[in-house]
Amino acid sequence: MGVVQKFFIASLFMWSVPLAILYAFNHNLLSGISNLSPYSMTLVSGFLAVISVNIVIAFYIYLAMREPADKHEPDPKFLAEAKASINQSTGDAQQSSQPLKKQQ
Repeated sequence: MGVVQKFFIASLFMWSVPLAILYAFNHNLLSGISNLSPYSMTLVSGFLAVISVNIVIAFYIYLAMREPADKHEPDPKFLAEAKASINQSTGDAQQSSQPLKKQQ
């Protein structure tokens, strides 16, 4: 599965799971929560919603860490241009420092 698809699915779950938890608590869809006070129900549902987002994030990180590192190789043209720009910028810095030495 592609990286973008994994990100999209994880983002979808980060929005839908907490909303489903809050909806289930507010509409008494879970058995045993009807005897809780409204204050307790709000606290428990909010806490579970936050925990669910963290679980989704941890699962997404786990999937990203399992991604093979050798699968992704940078574009050779991009690398050549980057090296050339680095060499050019260091050459410019050395040339601009020489007039300062002459002035001193």
